[in-house]
Amino acid sequence: MKIALVHDWLNQVGGAEDVLESLVSLYPDAPLYTSLYDRRRMPAHWQDWDIRPGFIDKLPLARRYQQLYFPLYPFAFEQFDLREYGVVISNKSGFCHGVITGPETVHICYCLTPTRYVWRYHQYAEQEQLGRLTRLGLTPFLTFLRQWDRLAADRVDHFIAISQAVRRRINKVYRREATIIYPPVETTRFEPAATVDEYYLFVGRLVPYRRLDLLVEAFNKLQKPLLIGGSGRDLPRLQSLAQPNITFLGYVPDEELPNLMARCRAFIWPGEEDFGIAPIQAMAAGRPVLAYAAGGVLDTVVPGTGLLFAEQSVKAIIEAVEQFDALTVSPSFIRRHAEQFDITVFQAKIAAFVAEKVNRSDKLGQFK
Repeated sequence: MKIALVHDWLNQVGGAEDVLESLVSLYPDAPLYTSLYDRRRMPAHWQDWDIRPGFIDKLPLARRYQQLYFPLYPFAFEQFDLREYGVVISNKSGFCHGVITGPETVHICYCLTPTRYVWRYHQYAEQEQLGRLTRLGLTPFLTFLRQWDRLAADRVDHFIAISQAVRRRINKVYRREATIIYPPVETTRFEPAATVDEYYLFVGRLVPYRRLDLLVEAFNKLQKPLLIGGSGRDLPRLQSLAQPNITFLGYVPDEELPNLMARCRAFIWPGEEDFGIAPIQAMAAGRPVLAYAAGGVLDTVVPGTGLLFAEQSVKAIIEAVEQFDALTVSPSFIRRHAEQFDITVFQAKIAAFVAEKVNRSDKLGQFK
């Protein structure tokens, strides 16, 4: 049976692209349909993939500023001719679930979240610090985009959610049930270290919605060593707030990340994410996670692997650090917990899900 993959856009690398890598590895012969593809900003080996971008790829500045063309994405994905495929898997946080498939095609949507800038627009605009011009240009189209997005969800045969939080959003926005299959994490890259240092650690993009300002202020008061790895537009502001016990590492190369994770006293996650790969990486290295109790960590941080604090505040972070004894945890227990999120587990569950739905569709077809 021929399979096609669909992805929103290919001009930046993040968690959605980690999922895509695993899907392409699982289905290497499947062509990949997307709205745009910037070869220069994507991994070099992706040039070996069968990538088929749509008309937005040819529009001015689209590869760098995809937000300029938000109102056009519904039309772009509806232009693809997918009639020859028996299975279509859309890897969606934007509009790619809106592709039109034939009546016999099984369309499975791996939903990272219902389109954030459509259903949580004010939060998105604040988090991403959208400029006034972008806000003015997008606002008139929001009603249309919501109507289209809701109807496009009806084209999907089966939804998969990445966490309980996303599953609830799918149910609320699209009125659909979803099966949870957690995103893939390369846990084999990480392992516990023989010794642990005194520093606490955060690694990720430095953007305002992750509330690293609260983390910095808390550690200014705690006077404990904190390492912050990553880059982003919030870096200058955070550096101006920080005292000498806080060190900014900048971009952390992939080869250095496992050792950095394995030697931290605890990994701290003060923001809210739909899933959160970095906390899983820390647990794969045997280290506990202290996290704000919202989003994906509600699924991944369980008793014995860390501590969830209920309030997104300086006080709550301080109390979590002071109350949690990171040296009493079992690195091997934390490591075993993290292994359930490995790439191999993800691929096995996706393959089984696809096979089940295709077999079910074939059986139903016999009675038509």
